[in-house]
Amino acid sequence: MNSALFPDLVVNGEAVPHTVVAAETQNHDAPAGKPGLAWRKAANAVAIRTLLLQEAKARNLRPVCQEVSPGRFETDEEALIRGLLDTVVHVEAPDEDAVRAEWEKDPTRFRAPPLWEVSHILCACDPRDVDATQIARDRARALTELALANGTDFAALATQESDCASKASGGALGQLGPGDTVPEFEAVLRGMRAGEVTSAPILTRHGWHIVRMDAVAMGAVLPFETVRQKITDAMEKAAWASQARSFVDSLVASAEIAGADLRPI
Repeated sequence: MNSALFPDLVVNGEAVPHTVVAAETQNHDAPAGKPGLAWRKAANAVAIRTLLLQEAKARNLRPVCQEVSPGRFETDEEALIRGLLDTVVHVEAPDEDAVRAEWEKDPTRFRAPPLWEVSHILCACDPRDVDATQIARDRARALTELALANGTDFAALATQESDCASKASGGALGQLGPGDTVPEFEAVLRGMRAGEVTSAPILTRHGWHIVRMDAVAMGAVLPFETVRQKITDAMEKAAWASQARSFVDSLVASAEIAGADLRPI
């Protein structure tokens, strides 16, 4: 293994096996042809985890594993790190004035869910089938050009071409709100204006979609009393993250680390 690209990781004299860093790389993106960058990101993450575990053991903490989802419990390492951070991070709830001041910065950030009136044309395929997906994408691209052309009747095109049962109503899906459709479809809706047609097909688990936003109804701005708890929770979460980051920074500052560079990438 190239020692320049994949250096040994040593944290306060503790050598971390290459296999541990290699396993972590799957959680980090890097440009094609630059495996060293993914390794660097992984080494940094593993170095921080190692520092936290070393500190937990120095404090004689014992893992108390909690259930994190139905049937899944923390590993001992996860429990030790959580226990350490629970010990060193103490966040007090913000007072009423601070919460109100955060709301008053821009009350329009806090709205009821929007409603979207949407039509689409579906070129159905199973995304796991590479050949079928390519064929459907080519067809969807051609239909997108037609949909964007001046004078095109989108409803008529959907009636003629769509693979969705909504073709019977000109592709109309009716009113949709957050959570009513698959995430990748919803993500597109959030950025569209009334009357707009997507400039390129959108892939979901159902196939390729050409989407038209027929109408948008933005949710009403919510009063302070309605969003107070949401703002409080967000402020506490931000304060917790800031304190945890400061604690990690203090561990890094006093550590001897080789094979990782904990400056921002």
